Amino acid sequence: MDLERLGGLSMHIILSKLTPQDAASVACVSKRFRNWSSDDLLWSKFCAGDLDLSSPIDPLGNPLPSFKASYQTWREDFNRYPWPLVTRVKSCWDRLKEWLAINFPEVLSTLRKGASEEEILELEKSLKVKLPLPTRVLYRFYDGQELSSEESSGSVPGNLLGLMGGYSFYDHLVNVSLLPLHQMIIETKETIGHIGLGNRSKYVVVAASCGYNEKVFFLNCSTGQLNVGTRNLTTDGEMIPCVPSALISSVHNVKGTQPQDAMLLWLEEHVRRLQHGVIKVRKEGKVRSINLFPEVPPLCSLAVTNGVKTRLIVKSCQVRASSVFVPEFSTIQDEYEKFFFAYSIRMSLSPEGCIMNGMTFNSCQLYCRHWIVRCNDNVVDDVNGEAVIGKYPLLRPGEEEYVYQSCSSQPHSPGSIEGSFTFVPGRLADPKGSPFEAVVSRFTLVMPDYIF
Repeated sequence: MDLERLGGLSMHIILSKLTPQDAASVACVSKRFRNWSSDDLLWSKFCAGDLDLSSPIDPLGNPLPSFKASYQTWREDFNRYPWPLVTRVKSCWDRLKEWLAINFPEVLSTLRKGASEEEILELEKSLKVKLPLPTRVLYRFYDGQELSSEESSGSVPGNLLGLMGGYSFYDHLVNVSLLPLHQMIIETKETIGHIGLGNRSKYVVVAASCGYNEKVFFLNCSTGQLNVGTRNLTTDGEMIPCVPSALISSVHNVKGTQPQDAMLLWLEEHVRRLQHGVIKVRKEGKVRSINLFPEVPPLCSLAVTNGVKTRLIVKSCQVRASSVFVPEFSTIQDEYEKFFFAYSIRMSLSPEGCIMNGMTFNSCQLYCRHWIVRCNDNVVDDVNGEAVIGKYPLLRPGEEEYVYQSCSSQPHSPGSIEGSFTFVPGRLADPKGSPFEAVVSRFTLVMPDYIF
């Protein structure tokens, strides 16, 4: 059959079934084929399919005259990397930006424009490392975050803008941001020297907290694993891997079909949790941030008793089920306090008020708590005490949740906490009825597969 006798619509359908590379090759057949394969409607389909582009732009967002020019520019700019990796990284960043635009636009504005190949080479030369391919591509899209001097200095601004989020309990505040390349060079040289890693230059500091307390993430450029420092980081360089090592592959193989290092896997998992509402932007006092305490079952427990709702959100040393891990207070060398967890409890009164025996009260006040702490299903602590962190919260209908955070350490994982709060209808100074117990459903303390 003579294909040149077909109409333009038929050829468009045929060419759209080809890969962009094959469609470009068709242009060599004849002038008519060259015209057909240059149809910008065809290249708009390729741009949409590979890059999710709705308008012809270059990798920096600058407009281009056609979709064909756009596709060619993208391929040329990333020609040293496996194309499936490029499209995967772009999809990750696009999903993250979409979520930020809706939920936390202040963080979106902190993302720096993509780094050039020259800037990446400068970092590699300065630190004597070779970045894994996925990390290189991640930084080609966005060169970390540009935070204000107020945040960088450790003071508490109106919002904590770390892209990776954080948590607080007592006087411990953590909020983790992605470092730009120039800051990575500075932090790596200072940190590696300070903790005495010497010539172990395979480590690069890629993320760190910008609050009062240090939490530092190190990328192992040789293996592609991401590690986070423990309590013993400054004394003996102790770190914990953040991603299952079995998932890491082909980190330096340009011809690999599915290269993935821990940085890419870590960011993709973070995006998944944000998109599924597992973690959210929370306002504590006047400060907003991405809060790493899980928000949905089974990662948090929810119980309602006499109108009192308690939501238990846990932070442990490794995340699974209802726990979140605090690596900077943990140490794999400690026999008794190896795993350190923080947990957050939110309690509120339903709009109907406190309901007991058919009677409704417009307030109730916490008097005491009872905790049963387990490790490997064995009870290791049975705690009865007044108040929570020294306070007796008074709950009223329609008011914001009362939130407090605390912590627990364990010699083994998994562990769990369950128990109850004793409330008095009305106020402690003016009780309106008999005390009652609000159940706290069991929540787990589990070392997670991914550590943030």
